[in-house]
Amino acid sequence: MVTNEGNGPVVTISATYGAGGSVIGPAVAAALELPFLDRAIPTVVASRIGCSFAEALKRDDRSAGGFERLLAGAARLPTVTFGSVDTPYVGATDAEGRLLYDHEFVEQTERVIQDVARTGGVILGRAAAVVLAERPGALHVRLDGDREARLLQARRLWEDGNGEGLSVGAREEGPPTERLLDDNDRARSAYVRRFYRADAADPAHYHLVIDSTALSTGACADLVVRAATDRVARFAG
Repeated sequence: MVTNEGNGPVVTISATYGAGGSVIGPAVAAALELPFLDRAIPTVVASRIGCSFAEALKRDDRSAGGFERLLAGAARLPTVTFGSVDTPYVGATDAEGRLLYDHEFVEQTERVIQDVARTGGVILGRAAAVVLAERPGALHVRLDGDREARLLQARRLWEDGNGEGLSVGAREEGPPTERLLDDNDRARSAYVRRFYRADAADPAHYHLVIDSTALSTGACADLVVRAATDRVARFAG
């Protein structure tokens, strides 16, 4: 494993639906011998906040469109000022009955990301490239591709049992659909825009942007591993 002052590399991966993030991410983590953070994030967030796993999923950017539906409903709810952000209460409470607000979930997610960055890891989604923008040596990657090509790839992965569409909280009854792709894309984009006032598709956030529908998932993983290794070496020198 490549190390930097005792820590492993940090790789953030932003991926549109069907771009293969749920396959490429674990492959990169395995090659670099690092933990892969995706489904574990809402579990930790729920534990820290003291709410149910289901409530944490509703505020997770990879919950198969759930966050977009959350935002749509939030427009009809009152807001409070949480820190510097006006954020709506959406009906969640912790184990003691305390009202919870959207931004509390986001802040806890940021803390999980920052904890991982101290020792190294591969983080999928959650605006990690923005959260760790100032982290020396971190590699920020964007996976994307033509919409139709992504849908075809999502269906291939689903058929292979890898389930690109089976992101956190998803309960698909069949192959990925255009609606599922669009819902997921909007949800992931909305998360970054709502809480960070940023465009998830802006290449300025990333060191490496890959059309992961034009290459095999293995080739994409190899590119990311090589780039992560090189970036750590440059900062270690």
